[in-house]
Amino acid sequence: QVQLVESGGGLVQAGGSLRLSCAASGGTFRGYVMGWFRQAPGKEREFVGFISRSGLSTLYADSVKGRFTISRDNVVNTVALQMNNLNAEDTAVYYCAAGANLVVTARHYDYWGQGTQVTVSA
Repeated sequence: QVQLVESGGGLVQAGGSLRLSCAASGGTFRGYVMGWFRQAPGKEREFVGFISRSGLSTLYADSVKGRFTISRDNVVNTVALQMNNLNAEDTAVYYCAAGANLVVTARHYDYWGQGTQVTVSA
Protein backbone atom coordinates (compact mmCIF):
# COMPACT_ATOMS: atom_id res chain seq x y z
CA GLN A 1 0.00 0.00 0.00
CA VAL A 2 1.18 3.46 -0.87
CA GLN A 3 -0.16 6.61 0.72
CA LEU A 4 0.08 9.81 -1.30
CA VAL A 5 -0.33 13.35 -0.01
CA GLU A 6 -0.35 16.36 -2.33
CA SER A 7 0.52 19.89 -1.31
CA GLY A 8 1.28 23.24 -2.88
CA GLY A 9 -2.03 24.19 -4.40
CA GLY A 10 -3.52 27.63 -4.12
CA LEU A 11 -4.66 30.74 -5.92
CA VAL A 12 -2.44 32.25 -8.59
CA GLN A 13 -2.87 34.89 -11.27
CA ALA A 14 -2.86 33.99 -14.92
CA GLY A 15 0.71 33.78 -16.17
CA GLY A 16 2.00 32.78 -12.77
CA SER A 17 3.57 29.58 -11.49
CA LEU A 18 2.90 26.97 -8.85
CA ARG A 19 4.80 23.90 -7.74
CA LEU A 20 2.84 20.94 -6.47
CA SER A 21 4.44 18.22 -4.43
CA CYS A 22 3.31 14.68 -3.68
CA ALA A 23 4.83 12.78 -0.78
CA ALA A 24 4.65 9.00 -0.75
CA SER A 25 4.84 6.63 2.18
CA GLY A 26 4.13 3.02 3.00
CA GLY A 27 5.49 1.43 -0.13
CA THR A 28 8.45 1.16 -2.49
CA PHE A 29 8.18 4.53 -4.18
CA ARG A 30 10.82 3.86 -6.81
CA GLY A 31 8.83 0.85 -7.96
CA TYR A 32 5.94 2.98 -9.22
CA VAL A 33 5.23 5.09 -12.22
CA MET A 34 3.90 8.39 -10.93
CA GLY A 35 1.17 10.27 -12.71
CA TRP A 36 -0.52 13.63 -12.30
CA PHE A 37 -4.16 14.12 -13.15
CA ARG A 38 -6.61 16.96 -12.73
CA GLN A 39 -10.34 17.38 -12.51
CA ALA A 40 -12.21 20.59 -13.13
CA PRO A 41 -15.80 21.11 -11.92
CA GLY A 42 -18.25 19.24 -14.12
CA LYS A 43 -15.51 17.52 -16.08
CA GLU A 44 -13.92 14.11 -16.05
CA ARG A 45 -10.52 13.52 -14.52
CA GLU A 46 -7.88 14.12 -17.16
CA PHE A 47 -4.29 13.08 -17.62
CA VAL A 48 -1.65 15.75 -17.05
CA GLY A 49 1.57 13.75 -17.24
CA PHE A 50 3.59 10.88 -15.90
CA ILE A 51 7.16 10.08 -14.99
CA SER A 52 8.87 6.72 -15.16
CA ARG A 53 10.30 4.87 -12.19
CA SER A 54 13.80 6.13 -12.87
CA GLY A 55 12.67 9.63 -13.71
CA LEU A 56 14.31 9.44 -17.12
CA SER A 57 11.07 9.36 -19.10
CA THR A 58 8.13 11.74 -18.99
CA LEU A 59 5.01 12.29 -21.04
CA TYR A 60 2.66 15.26 -20.94
CA ALA A 61 -0.80 16.07 -22.20
CA ASP A 62 -0.76 18.42 -25.16
CA SER A 63 -2.58 21.04 -23.11
CA VAL A 64 0.32 21.39 -20.66
CA LYS A 65 3.31 20.46 -22.80
CA GLY A 66 6.02 23.08 -22.57
CA ARG A 67 4.49 24.66 -19.46
CA PHE A 68 4.45 21.83 -16.91
CA THR A 69 7.37 19.68 -15.74
CA ILE A 70 7.28 16.54 -13.62
CA SER A 71 10.24 15.45 -11.53
CA ARG A 72 10.78 12.90 -8.82
CA ASP A 73 13.21 12.21 -6.00
CA ASN A 74 13.46 8.52 -5.17
CA VAL A 75 15.52 9.26 -2.07
CA VAL A 76 12.91 11.35 -0.29
CA ASN A 77 9.97 9.70 -2.05
CA THR A 78 8.42 12.75 -3.64
CA VAL A 79 7.17 13.73 -7.06
CA ALA A 80 6.68 17.32 -8.11
CA LEU A 81 4.66 19.13 -10.75
CA GLN A 82 6.10 22.49 -11.73
CA MET A 83 3.44 24.55 -13.47
CA ASN A 84 4.38 27.70 -15.36
CA ASN A 85 2.43 30.21 -17.42
CA LEU A 86 -0.82 29.12 -15.84
CA ASN A 87 -4.15 30.08 -17.35
CA ALA A 88 -7.78 29.84 -16.24
CA GLU A 89 -8.20 26.50 -18.01
CA ASP A 90 -5.67 25.00 -15.58
CA THR A 91 -8.06 25.54 -12.67
CA ALA A 92 -8.80 22.12 -11.19
CA VAL A 93 -8.13 19.73 -8.36
CA TYR A 94 -4.79 18.11 -9.03
CA TYR A 95 -4.08 14.52 -8.03
CA CYS A 96 -0.95 12.45 -7.97
CA ALA A 97 -1.23 8.73 -8.56
CA ALA A 98 0.98 5.66 -8.45
CA GLY A 99 0.77 2.79 -10.87
CA ALA A 100 2.61 -0.07 -12.46
CA ASN A 101 2.70 1.05 -16.07
CA LEU A 102 3.40 4.08 -18.24
CA VAL A 103 -0.21 4.80 -19.14
CA VAL A 104 -2.41 7.86 -19.45
CA THR A 105 -5.68 6.35 -18.22
CA ALA A 106 -6.70 7.03 -14.64
CA ARG A 107 -8.25 3.62 -14.09
CA HIS A 108 -4.84 1.97 -14.48
CA TYR A 109 -3.36 3.79 -11.50
CA ASP A 110 -3.65 1.97 -8.21
CA TYR A 111 -3.10 4.62 -5.54
CA TRP A 112 -4.30 8.21 -5.35
CA GLY A 113 -3.78 11.22 -3.21
CA GLN A 114 -6.61 13.35 -1.87
CA GLY A 115 -6.00 16.16 -4.34
CA THR A 116 -5.01 19.80 -4.05
CA GLN A 117 -6.94 22.73 -5.48
CA VAL A 118 -5.33 25.01 -8.03
CA THR A 119 -7.23 28.14 -8.96
CA VAL A 120 -5.98 30.49 -11.65
CA SER A 121 -7.56 33.93 -11.75
CA ALA A 122 -7.82 35.78 -15.02
